[in-house]
Amino acid sequence: AGMGSGDAAAGKQSRTRTAAASCVLSFLPQIFSIVVFGSIINECYVNKDSQHPELLCIFNENESACSYGIAVGVIAFFGCIFFFVVDLYFQQISSVKDRKRAVLLDLGFSGFLAFLWFVAFCFLANQWQRTTLTRGFSQGADAARAAITFSFFSIIIWVVLALRALQRYRLGTDMSLFAPEQFGTEPSAPYPGYPGGSGAESTETYQSPPFTETLEANPKGYQVPAY
Repeated sequence: AGMGSGDAAAGKQSRTRTAAASCVLSFLPQIFSIVVFGSIINECYVNKDSQHPELLCIFNENESACSYGIAVGVIAFFGCIFFFVVDLYFQQISSVKDRKRAVLLDLGFSGFLAFLWFVAFCFLANQWQRTTLTRGFSQGADAARAAITFSFFSIIIWVVLALRALQRYRLGTDMSLFAPEQFGTEPSAPYPGYPGGSGAESTETYQSPPFTETLEANPKGYQVPAY
């Protein structure tokens, strides 16, 4: 009994750590995306100097660089919200095919975002190297560096999310991720069809499978007919 309670406590702690890690991985990409597109929108459109009153993109005056960074950041932000909601309701999806689609969609989106952030990092870094810092541009230099830095961090976090989605898919094909009806609804519920820990079968959660009972040679009440 002591060993059983210890295993249950260890399993509960493991699930808690997993949930905490998932929560962190869900919110970090949102924070990074906010930093990127927020920095560009608020501080990366500046006046070059007093003779040029119009606002220019600080990344080598290339409007495409600023627009691309903003677009990727916004897509990543709303994508994080969408998949966070999907994770919340994942256990309530009863269809095996729908679960597979959800995990594959998560895998594809995470890999796609990792690629977009890689392009954003290279694009912004390249344009920043070509930028001539004037007095006006120097005011937004910190914001430009922050956008480049968190674009790089976003590559890492989205690669991690893609690998996690791939792991979930492989786990689901090997075990029961896509077949929740075969297990109990509670994490501590015993698995049906498995013997108890003591080696004896539990009559509450396990019944003998068909075609496995030993048949008697001459059951009671039955006589072998003589021919």
